[in-house]
Amino acid sequence: MKYFWLLCTSVLLFSLSGCGSSGAKGELVGVQGRKPYKQDVPYGMVYIPAGTFIMGQADQDVTASRTAQNRQVTIAPFYMDETEITNNEYRQFVLWVRDSIAAKTMGGNFVVKGEDGSEYINPKQKINYSAKKNPNAEQLKGMYYQGDDKIIGRNDFDVSKFIYQYTWFDLRAAALAQNRKKARSSFIKREKVAIYPDTLVWLADFSYAQNEPMVEQYFSHPAFDEYPVVGVNWKQANAFSAWRTEFNNSYRDKNKKPRRGAMGLPTEAQFEYAARGGRIGSDYPWGGPYIRNSRGCLLANFKPGRGNYTDDGGFYTVSVKSYFPNDYGLYNMAGNVSEWTSSTYDESSYTFVHDMNPTYTTQETDASSLSQRRKVVRGGSWKDIGFFLQNGTRTYEYLDSAKSYIGFRCVAQHMGKQLGTKN
Repeated sequence: MKYFWLLCTSVLLFSLSGCGSSGAKGELVGVQGRKPYKQDVPYGMVYIPAGTFIMGQADQDVTASRTAQNRQVTIAPFYMDETEITNNEYRQFVLWVRDSIAAKTMGGNFVVKGEDGSEYINPKQKINYSAKKNPNAEQLKGMYYQGDDKIIGRNDFDVSKFIYQYTWFDLRAAALAQNRKKARSSFIKREKVAIYPDTLVWLADFSYAQNEPMVEQYFSHPAFDEYPVVGVNWKQANAFSAWRTEFNNSYRDKNKKPRRGAMGLPTEAQFEYAARGGRIGSDYPWGGPYIRNSRGCLLANFKPGRGNYTDDGGFYTVSVKSYFPNDYGLYNMAGNVSEWTSSTYDESSYTFVHDMNPTYTTQETDASSLSQRRKVVRGGSWKDIGFFLQNGTRTYEYLDSAKSYIGFRCVAQHMGKQLGTKN
């Protein structure tokens, strides 16, 4: 019996030694068969190498805010959208949400169930919203304005029903939790966000200005497809980033490819570092202390002089690839539209954030103070004077506010070896 148990034990050990380590010959070689990962550059993004820079004001503090004390910080490599998110790119998100709602309403062949029970739009089943061509059009009545909300009998979508639902994990809260013994569900956040841009901002932002044409056309007309999306608040920008991440992940899962890192809004340190384009101590993304080039041409879309809005070639916003990019290949890191960051605005945050990938973030709760709801806005816009275009200038807006002069762009995590290095 003794030899029987010894034999069984030997067989068990031999079996375990073979699991996931074929050809190991008793040595520690790691799990075999895993394919090497080489991260591809996300479409429309550029690589921003790791580096260090002096973060903070590079010129006079016109507003006397004293909120950007200079300090040296170091930033890890990442990818960043070369342009602001356009109307047409954001429209892809809006239409995906619309079609998801329609598919779920009709059910049947329009929805595919995953192995985990989750539901997806059937890409092979196109949704036709025409009552004449879609036998299920009656089911979609609830997606349109009804009764007195209709105009001349038209079937206009009730965009207030375009709500995107997503979940995310609050890693920072989990890391700071006492003893880290709370249930995992305590840190899973579930968001519901109405994602259609507020087109009325063109009138709400400017009293006694005749901006009705912008309200009616800016987001919907193809002439503005390559212009930056505006009227999007901080929550909507985060919802877009979450959708963009999952949209790409679903494709990669289907094709059995490793997932990329999540996309999101840049921290204010990432934004300033990227805006500087590797230049040291420069006032603007293009370098030098001047807003005009040697030929006298303005280098960004902003409010020149006392208000000659057309002097820079744009009245309101301009196409996202207007003007020259900076040395990292990024367009309009100053001017055109100001941009949301993920960082919470605090006047003294530069004094307590880390010098490695610094940021200060807070999450909104029912008990949040107004100061915790302020998010850093960077870059300056078409309606701002030159001071706000400077690399080191920071300001803020409340996270549930939408403006005609604030847009955003995304960043993505870089994983693995830094590009351009030998190690």
